[in-house]
Amino acid sequence: MNLVIPAVLPASRKELEEKLALLTQISGVSRIQIDVVDGKFAAPASWPYSAEATQGTPYTAPAELQAMIAKGEMLPQLDRVEYEIDLMCRDALSAAAAWVAQGATRLTFHAESVSDLPRLLASARGRFGAGAGFASNLISFGLALNIGSDLALIEPCLNEIAYVQFMGIARIGRQAEPFDERVLEKVRVFRVRHPKFPMQVDGGVSLANAKQLVALGVGNLVVGSGILRASDPASAIAAFEALQSPYGV
Repeated sequence: MNLVIPAVLPASRKELEEKLALLTQISGVSRIQIDVVDGKFAAPASWPYSAEATQGTPYTAPAELQAMIAKGEMLPQLDRVEYEIDLMCRDALSAAAAWVAQGATRLTFHAESVSDLPRLLASARGRFGAGAGFASNLISFGLALNIGSDLALIEPCLNEIAYVQFMGIARIGRQAEPFDERVLEKVRVFRVRHPKFPMQVDGGVSLANAKQLVALGVGNLVVGSGILRASDPASAIAAFEALQSPYGV
């Protein structure tokens, strides 16, 4: 079970394709997270919202992504790479549908993006789970929790999800943000309450704090700039993987 999940926050379709091409060629990369930011729940907007976010575009996936789906285009190397979509969106279900159509199988919803979290998860099950036919038992859900949010927001929903993603930065939707050490206590408390529940941390993760996170029982580290801005991304991934964890998601 791999410890690190490389993350891509694309500003354009070209950038997404280039970064996925790089990451999928690295031996051992079996999961990649694509950050999707609508410019409303979090900002600035990422592709495919970035080109249309200021034009009153609805929350459904914008035209360029829809055109790719219409052509039957899929995410690369689905035979060996699992794609996780981090949905920093107000209308996360509509955004998710476009990525599921391209082969994504893990959907991370942000707990703060809706007022009725149980209803969101129930709708997601109906749309992508048992009620979706082709997707039955293939799609898994996770919940992301911001630094300032209480664990009580997600704890009633743990039976509905496969993992919790704790945000390690105060301003989500951006890469190269400073690590916020408040997440360490949040992770510690959650691990005490839920000893076996899978956790991952996204945002500000570096080799300097990764050891602490792994020691607290974090099973996966979502790393963006720490990999993509490294002179040798493969070596950067290998350095994280050397830490390993018994709590892989």
